[in-house]
Amino acid sequence: MTDTPSTDVTAAVREGYAFTGPVLELGALLVDGTPVPEAQIRVPLAMLNRHGLVAGATGTGKTKTLQVMAEQLSAQGVPVFLADVKGDLSGVSQPGRPDDRLSARATSIGQDWQATGYPVEYLALGGLGSGIPVRATVTSFGPVLLSKVLDLNETQSSSLSLIFHFADQAGLALLDLKDLRAVIQYLVSEEGRGDLDGLGGLSKATAGVILRELVAFADAGAEVFFGEPEFDTDDLMRTAPDGRGVVTCLELAGVQDRPALFSTFLLWLLADLFHDLPEAGDLPKPKLVFFFDEAHLLFRDASKAFLEQITQTVRLIRSKGIGVFFVTQSPKDVDADVLAQLGSRVQHALRAFTPDDAKALRQAVSTFPMSGYDLEELLTALGIGEAVVTVLSERGAPTPVAWTRMRAPQSLMAPAPAEAVAAAVAASPLRGEYAQALDRDSAYERLQARLAPPPAAPPPVPAPAPVPAPARREPARTSGRPEKSQPSVVEEVVRSSAFKSFLRSAGTVLGREITRSVLGTASRRRR
Repeated sequence: MTDTPSTDVTAAVREGYAFTGPVLELGALLVDGTPVPEAQIRVPLAMLNRHGLVAGATGTGKTKTLQVMAEQLSAQGVPVFLADVKGDLSGVSQPGRPDDRLSARATSIGQDWQATGYPVEYLALGGLGSGIPVRATVTSFGPVLLSKVLDLNETQSSSLSLIFHFADQAGLALLDLKDLRAVIQYLVSEEGRGDLDGLGGLSKATAGVILRELVAFADAGAEVFFGEPEFDTDDLMRTAPDGRGVVTCLELAGVQDRPALFSTFLLWLLADLFHDLPEAGDLPKPKLVFFFDEAHLLFRDASKAFLEQITQTVRLIRSKGIGVFFVTQSPKDVDADVLAQLGSRVQHALRAFTPDDAKALRQAVSTFPMSGYDLEELLTALGIGEAVVTVLSERGAPTPVAWTRMRAPQSLMAPAPAEAVAAAVAASPLRGEYAQALDRDSAYERLQARLAPPPAAPPPVPAPAPVPAPARREPARTSGRPEKSQPSVVEEVVRSSAFKSFLRSAGTVLGREITRSVLGTASRRRR
């Protein structure tokens, strides 16, 4: 599948993948289907914040590639985020099970395989699963991402942004979906209709569409994803006491029938990191590597403005020390401008059963550097656990394209036992912080109070009978100031510490300024 002599291929790969700094070991070169263990395929640890792509048809080994990379990142002290869509990545916490076939494969590629478990934090989106619940407030999620989830058109998205702007300025906390519905209903009511006159207003028709979409969204089970306590993305960047990076595994099996929701929720996590982390520049190793599974769902039917915002986030988050790997079936699933930002490529087998498949194959081939391989033939002939790899070298240049037999994970290549997951969740330091949902005073309650009719006036109290005035006594005076009268009930309330505390709290909410990122997510003070 290559016109270049095998000795020349081996020499070029050995030279191209000989790095001086820490690396992730991906596998060994294959020449005519035979592994060459002295020609190891690696990716420099320092280059992982240049992002990457792991692609391939279903069943070709993408998940195992993620597992291999996550294990080695953790071992080198780098936290990892994994989206576990199919429920088969939870086994990272458990040592693998050796067998003869696995041992033979490891020996053939020069891998020193040792069964090893890694520190894992289990999360579940909205608590739909066995992990620690992950929630976001509607305010933090923002109008851009919510418009994507609700599939709103440009006019409706613009109106939703205006609704968020009003709530931000009015100090109305949008913590869950009922808060957002309450604000929309208020803005089209007689009492609130004039509040947006100076900003273009909100038509009842557009408000009706958004409200109907919100109701359908909530009926589909999305209500549990929004609320408090909100997940702090700082908790993704932790290390274990032994110095290994914590692998955060977000369980998505319970919501895999709502792909638009969980793919956008993953983008919220990424946008939150981008918005709040300081600039870090080039680091010897990334602060976090984020694997974005089922990435095609994020780009499907996305507007031009939304794609531009994703591209900007991916381009700029590199300087925050975050690496992002998109995981999907074909490179064509990822927007071209985003694909251009990805430095590492691990391409598993592609299938070409239809004319559309053949076109996608040609497009995938065109994205690789020039090589001696016939990539159209090779990519359709790759076996399970094999891939075509190219990465960025330590000096930022693409490495030679290499037909690679990938390493085997050292952790369990199956879901972890339920009792092991339950024990890890029970012992998690995050459980006390996120397990119990909160429902504090927010926009819904405040608008209900504002629109409630005033209480009925109490019946008049009859005047008391006059009491004879006592004999007048001259008070002793030590100054020329008049005597102070006793404070009224209202004055006592105003002067009380409880009332002053209320005013401070109200002033904080009403006077705050919410800043939003390019994806519309709201900032918050990080721990």
